[in-house]
Formats: sequence, structure tokens, C-alpha cells
Amino acid sequence: MLSFIKSSLKYFIVGILALIPVVIVMQVLVFLETILRDFFIYIYGYSNNVFITVLAFTLSFVAIAYTGYRVTVSEKMWVLHQVELLINRIPMIRTLYRVTKKLVNLLGSQEKSAAKEIVFIEYPKDGLWVPGYVTNTVGEMLVVYVPTSPNPTSGFTVVVHQSKVVKSSMDIEAVTSFIVSVGVDLHQREELEKLGDLGHVKSIPHT
Repeated sequence: MLSFIKSSLKYFIVGILALIPVVIVMQVLVFLETILRDFFIYIYGYSNNVFITVLAFTLSFVAIAYTGYRVTVSEKMWVLHQVELLINRIPMIRTLYRVTKKLVNLLGSQEKSAAKEIVFIEYPKDGLWVPGYVTNTVGEMLVVYVPTSPNPTSGFTVVVHQSKVVKSSMDIEAVTSFIVSVGVDLHQREELEKLGDLGHVKSIPHT
């Protein structure tokens, strides 16, 4: 009986872990569905006409998609540029907007991401390596954002000399997946082997 209970608990935990990714995806879909449904109801509450509501919803979708297209192609859009100019005139709001935009770009598309490259740094002590996003450079100094697992949006920022980092061949998507999965999703396994070899060389005493 005790063995049956232990096995049941074991399988229950395994089942929970297997369902977590599905639940997260479902929550995101439900969140998007709620936003779209509320938007649809909001328009219908004013027009009280299904045709007008569907038309307004379609036009809104086309306008947002067109905005994304223009930003992708030319990286600038006149209307957005004018809005940014207006926001930049408001002291507190412009700071919030600027920081938010940089954070979105950091984890955005790889081509336009604020993160210039991925590196490994030794933290919190020698021999322990953590991945980080290089967000800025000042001469030979690198500004590195080090995310924490499993939530890459939380972390800390360090300034380190470029000689103290090891460059990675991973892109933004790969390293983010590595962090979110707490190391389970790892494609560039040879990189960890190189870090291990580097640590071994450092540990050899010089004579």
C-alpha cells in the first residue's frame, strides 16, 4: 500500500511537470482571448451593431499589422515618431517609455535586439559561469544583464572588462530558452565543455 502511494505521488508530480508548459501556453492564449473579447464588446457597446463592430475590429487589426510592417521595413513610422516626440516632453513619462522600449527591444526580434551578443561571466565566484546579455559597451568595458532562472525578466546588471567574459555562439532565443528551462534546453553543449576546460586551466598552479 505504501509503495502504491509513493508511486502515485511520483507519477502525479511527473504529470504536473509535464502539464506546466501546456498550462502556461493556455494562460497566454486565454489572456489574448480576453483582451480581444473585451475589445470586441467595448466596440459593440457603442455601436450595438455586429457589422460595424466586426468592421471596426478588422480595421484595428489591419492598422496594428500595418504598423508592425512599417516598423519592420523602415524602423520608423511618422505617427509613432510624433507620439514619441510628445512623450519625450513629459519628464517622468519619457523615462518610463525609454526604459520600457529598451527592455522590449532586449527580448525582441534578434535582428533589432538591444542585446549585442551573449557572453558567459564568472559569478558569484571563479569557476561558476552564468550567461548574460551584452546590452552596451563603453570602450573595453561591457554592460551585461544577467537574467535569473526561470524568469529571464528578473536579474541584475554588471559592468565587466571584456577580458573577463567568454563569448557565446548562442543567440537570444537559445540563451533565453536555456534560462527558462533551467538548463534543460541546451543545444551548444560544446560551449559548456570549453568553460570546463577553461576552469581546469585556471586551477592548475603556476610554477
